[in-house]
Amino acid sequence: MNKTQTRISLLSILVSSVLLTGCGNTPANTPNSVSSATSKANIEKADYFADNGLMNPVAIVQHPAGIHEKGVTYVSYQGPLEDPYVAAYNHNTETWSGPYKAGNSALGKDLTQPKNIDNHGKPTMIMDNLGYIHVFFGGHGGDKRYGKNELGDTHYAANKHVVTKRPYDITEWEELNNITPFGTYNQAVKMDNGDIYLFYRHGAHRSNWVYQKSTDHGRTFAAPVSILKTKKRNDVQANDSWYAYVSKGHNDDIIVSYDYHICWKRGAGVNGRGHTTERHDAYYMVFDTQKNTWSNVQKETLSLPITREVADEKTLVARTGGVGYWSFNGSSHLDENGYPHIGINIGKDIGKKTGGPKQTSHYRWTGEEWVGGQPVYAQARADGTDTRGDFIINSPTDISFLLGYKENGDGIISYFNSTDSGKTFTKGKELLRREKAGWSITALIDNAHPDARLIVAEKQKNSPWRKLYLVGDNGPVQRVKSTASVLTSADEKHLKTFKKEHALFKQSKKK
Repeated sequence: MNKTQTRISLLSILVSSVLLTGCGNTPANTPNSVSSATSKANIEKADYFADNGLMNPVAIVQHPAGIHEKGVTYVSYQGPLEDPYVAAYNHNTETWSGPYKAGNSALGKDLTQPKNIDNHGKPTMIMDNLGYIHVFFGGHGGDKRYGKNELGDTHYAANKHVVTKRPYDITEWEELNNITPFGTYNQAVKMDNGDIYLFYRHGAHRSNWVYQKSTDHGRTFAAPVSILKTKKRNDVQANDSWYAYVSKGHNDDIIVSYDYHICWKRGAGVNGRGHTTERHDAYYMVFDTQKNTWSNVQKETLSLPITREVADEKTLVARTGGVGYWSFNGSSHLDENGYPHIGINIGKDIGKKTGGPKQTSHYRWTGEEWVGGQPVYAQARADGTDTRGDFIINSPTDISFLLGYKENGDGIISYFNSTDSGKTFTKGKELLRREKAGWSITALIDNAHPDARLIVAEKQKNSPWRKLYLVGDNGPVQRVKSTASVLTSADEKHLKTFKKEHALFKQSKKK
């Protein structure tokens, strides 16, 4: 046995031991209760509900990451071994349960994966009409182990689907083999009649965006249907690609906002940087699920899949910032008139692979035209710092963004409010502040309770482990600190070993 094989074997033993300690019916190092003899006044509380989030454990694009139903908010995130974890908060009893491991990701365990932490398999959560909770996770485009991807290219791992064994009970899960493995960026929508639509990119960057539909509470899904088409460009050395945000509209509608990703080939693009995260412009369209038809905001019928040429002609919202500015797609919602509002992040390209920091901007449809585009927090544009978040439409004129950003080194979660339809925003209530921190942040929790709007992860430079917060109008929902401290020494040891062994393995393949 050679040295590389020995390293893989030793790591496999370590991974197996960690997997066994994280079974789905066992909470992650969480005591079930606090002794009634302990005075409540002496119980130390934490603002976070878990401390075992890994790297970028949540994001806006994988959504919903949380749901609220019958007085309970359920939350999900990427934890140890890049596996999905789920916790729940009961608003009536003010008690937490979990986090429980919901499934086993193909990421975070194999030395052959391109990066030691991939970060693309974060969980997406939905509850069916029977009360079973579904989580989709673990994919970054699939790979050759799963055959040929007919709708694009591949990268690594497999998209997976798990469901609770009992309604409203997150303690035990089972895997359902009913979706394609070639999935990235899961987004789930449940319609009023109970139908579930799962949207995702069917592969790596050069892949179509698709949806799969279930009419039996997620037990089976129909074949993928392409909505956004990837194709090779003839004018430059690149492919058309997309990033989408999908959410429920009014009645039977699903709304989709998206931006364009020019997927450069190696050595091509701006200054020969090759493949970067370069994206541009905002687009919008509507899916009438009852009639099975697609249309733009002017109600013109669209034929699928949408190409770049059709998108530019029929669904364009705005050219975001002009030459030298890149975008990063945000979220979209409807006001009471059924008019769409779009949040998209726009920033100047300063030569980085990601372009540079981007600031959240707001667009809306007036019934006749798209207007807006100015940053929600103008100072962030002046300071050259990132903002990310989602927004609530209280009325067509009253709009509130929940943004995460940095200011003087501190990480802040705060409201920014507009009373003039998004023309101007002013900073509102500050909900959370941490020294020398950054944030990963989710889209709004589905059917959110005011005390639990979204999930945020605190990013500290000196550690890959993240504290997770459930944040609402009154700040973070607290938890007994001893039950929030779920990160184990075994988790930390495995990650250090995996990173070391992954680096050695990659080095051995270069020889």
